[in-house]
Amino acid sequence: MKTTARLPLDELPTEIVQLTRGPVEFRYEPRGPATIVVFYGGHLRAGLSLGEEVFAGGGCSLLVVSRPGYGRTPVTTGDSVTGFADVTAELCAHLGISVVAAAVGVSAGGPTAVAMTARHPALVERLILQSAVGPLPWPDRRTRIGARLVFAAGAEAVTWAALHTLVRRAPDAGLRLLLRDLTIVPVRDMLAALRPEDRARLAGLFSRMRSGRGFVHDLKALRNPATLTRLAVQVRRPTLVIASRKDAAVPFTHAQALTSAIPGAELVESQADGHLVWFGQDWPSISERIRTFLTPPEAIAEPGRRAR
Repeated sequence: MKTTARLPLDELPTEIVQLTRGPVEFRYEPRGPATIVVFYGGHLRAGLSLGEEVFAGGGCSLLVVSRPGYGRTPVTTGDSVTGFADVTAELCAHLGISVVAAAVGVSAGGPTAVAMTARHPALVERLILQSAVGPLPWPDRRTRIGARLVFAAGAEAVTWAALHTLVRRAPDAGLRLLLRDLTIVPVRDMLAALRPEDRARLAGLFSRMRSGRGFVHDLKALRNPATLTRLAVQVRRPTLVIASRKDAAVPFTHAQALTSAIPGAELVESQADGHLVWFGQDWPSISERIRTFLTPPEAIAEPGRRAR
């Protein structure tokens, strides 16, 4: 049984379906035959969008899921990385999706994308990791302790209510506060490099974020890097790893570790000033690299024709 969410301001429509391991919230936008599955990271859910234009603009269908604890997906639905990867594979079957052109893992959603690709190779054709958590300890001790306080049950709603108010009433001050832990460069320099429209997009995104029980759950689910290492070495699909050396939220060493662990993985270094690679000046060229990565070899060899 599926139900559709009532939409807050600027929220994209989502549905919820009851699967074998529990309910899962998702957004499905059918377009062309190629389907992209997106696992967002901390504080994001299926009703929000970040960097999806590169896929939608290429005519790909999009399946975006809320990971455990985010949106309307409870933490009990496939409560481990591998468990939720299997839930998503079941969701694909439920929706009649027999082939996934790429599993996309963003930040803390990266390990789930790795798990889905490793565990369901007949379903997933490619893997794309963007600023993704790799097989290294994450996050640092200070962030872990702070997150358990400000994003704990009860405190999370108060924390985000205050942040939402700040971003709406004083966008520049709100962005300085929220971006400072995402970059190793002075946050004023990062802000100065952003176009006005990008500042507005970021303010809109931050004003709608929530953590639910998801971020605290991530801290538990991702505490053992060895689990991700075991999954990464099992991946046998083309893999693109995108990351910036200026990322303070997920250090560049995570991208390097993923590239080393996943056979044949390719590392694309973003010149973005931090975690949010979609706002870097080189994102258009990275987008083109993604489109090429998603293009079947025969289409590249003979543009406009199918290989015989």
